Amino acid sequence: MRLADFEMYRELLHRHTGVDLTPDKSSLLDARLTPIAKKWGYPTFESMTIALRGVPENALVIDVVEAMMANETMFFRDARPFEDLKKTIIPYLIKERMKYKSLRIWSAGCSTGEEPYSIAMMIRDSAPGIKGWDIDIIGTDISHSVLSKAREGHYSQFDVQRGLPSPMLIKYFHQADGGGWQLDPSIMNMVDFLHSNLLDPVRDLGPFDIIFCRNVLCAMDEAAQTRILDNLARTLEPDGFLILGDDETLPTSCVSLRPLPELPGFYGPADGTHRMDKLEKLKKSAGS
Repeated sequence: MRLADFEMYRELLHRHTGVDLTPDKSSLLDARLTPIAKKWGYPTFESMTIALRGVPENALVIDVVEAMMANETMFFRDARPFEDLKKTIIPYLIKERMKYKSLRIWSAGCSTGEEPYSIAMMIRDSAPGIKGWDIDIIGTDISHSVLSKAREGHYSQFDVQRGLPSPMLIKYFHQADGGGWQLDPSIMNMVDFLHSNLLDPVRDLGPFDIIFCRNVLCAMDEAAQTRILDNLARTLEPDGFLILGDDETLPTSCVSLRPLPELPGFYGPADGTHRMDKLEKLKKSAGS
């Protein structure tokens, strides 16, 4: 791919998603975008590139952007956040939300649904104290194609072998006709999937008690990271929790959130109202 063409695609992806591609991804773009050119009837990859430099159809732009996204995910990815959720965060919120018996959780950048479904299974399996509560789990992504797969709840053998505990596979999946595994409707019905661009202001979604935004920001520049985190912070309850990926931290320009020292990888609103004494007590009892 010519450098000028790579820069055009790089700018297109950054403008729509905040993701900043590095030049070493040039060959990867060729492999991902050539099928899109064929789908749209362009005789060559270069002819599609020329069309994108003009006034392309919005649907073509969407297809190209989605093809360039990584969409890497797995069930219970990095077990620690789910352990903290089960042992500390959910027990804390059960006590703090007892009056309303309601819990709202957002999986931002949910890809093909493994993360929000993992949350749903964890809650169903490990939090009997909220039986009968109104549990609202929302998964959002910029890619229409991955959301379609998430709504199907159908996963390959490879998908379920990565991170999903065997007891949960047996309990919440059945082998599907034609191969693969189908998730039980009791778990699927706990999650709603919506299309959303995290760079856009969040409307009519919040407030949330917990937001997962894990391994979403790492490929973005600081300006995009801060823009997204500020958007997320506006939707958090004053004592809500934001969870980032293991290799992600708050950029220095983000002042709307603060780390929670008791829980590595967890953050709250900068002016939050967390009951630190309760969190510390729960954390100690979970570790004993």
